[in-house]
Amino acid sequence: MTTIKEVAKAAGASVTAVSMSLNHREDGHVKKEVAEHIRDTAEKMGYRPNPLARSLRTSRTHTIGFVSEEIATTPYAGKIVLGAQDAASELGYMMLLVNTDGKAREDDEINALKRYGVDGFLYAKMYDRVSTVPKSLTRKPVVLLDATDESGKTPYIVPDEVAIGYDATTYLAQAGCKRIAYIGCSEPLLAEPLRRKGYENGLKAAGLPYDLALEVAVLNNGPALKQVEKLFDEQHPDAFFCFNDARTWYVYEAAARRGLTVGRDISVVGIDNHRVIAETFEPKPTTVELPHYEMGYWGARKLVSMIEKHPLDDSDLPATTAPMPPLDAPNPVRIHCTLLERDSVVGK
Repeated sequence: MTTIKEVAKAAGASVTAVSMSLNHREDGHVKKEVAEHIRDTAEKMGYRPNPLARSLRTSRTHTIGFVSEEIATTPYAGKIVLGAQDAASELGYMMLLVNTDGKAREDDEINALKRYGVDGFLYAKMYDRVSTVPKSLTRKPVVLLDATDESGKTPYIVPDEVAIGYDATTYLAQAGCKRIAYIGCSEPLLAEPLRRKGYENGLKAAGLPYDLALEVAVLNNGPALKQVEKLFDEQHPDAFFCFNDARTWYVYEAAARRGLTVGRDISVVGIDNHRVIAETFEPKPTTVELPHYEMGYWGARKLVSMIEKHPLDDSDLPATTAPMPPLDAPNPVRIHCTLLERDSVVGK
């Protein structure tokens, strides 16, 4: 195993300079180019810090806690966990995850993570909602994922919901669609009015009139199909922007019952990039992918920068579907999601 003394000898630097550089505490003590040379030398030599020795020296365990609400059992939202774990691992941190199912258990799980001495917490929700950081987390650095902090004091990252609606509607308008319907959600979700606002903004930007008769808000049930069918028969839309991919099914079904083909006679754009729908619907639906991986990755990096109290180098970020915001972006941090072009839009 390569030691810090061996790195110092190979880099032609003191043990103190090496220690500061490897722990990113070189500011004011070691020149930037020297610190980078030391880190490059350590990497080439395969240097790996001793976690126990480092925790005794820094009073940190290099472990972060991930507190989730059903995310571990949610197929596509589970990408948040993967993103956070990838970032934590790259930065030399281990991540411990607990999945909660209610307030009483949440406190128990948080206390369990505290007993392991985690340095900070990622607090995640299954979908964006206004949330309050539990008091049991407030003594450590915290970052919220896919949740809006009620106080506005805790760093949090969410999808740019308004931009989602705008981009989807604009895409349909650019394809030549004139009567774009919105299949919304009748549940009181934070994303609903924001996506709807983006839809209205997109219509305005395209010079298309806003028509309330082209909107329906539905649940995932039988009556929803009847509402979409009524929209087909009474308003004759040529395109549909749907609150999520699940609701595109009503459009596909209603179109098929009327001898219409999605992608040839009418156009559809959804949200989620839900794997089952993407792999089974024909034609494959154009959709806006929610940035679960990106939120997890950004959140873990943000948390580590708060724990270590220094900025991280953003020059070598992985290629992701959505662009990664800078770590010093002010609250609220919103990720501009990416529209994935497939075959459900006429003329595209």
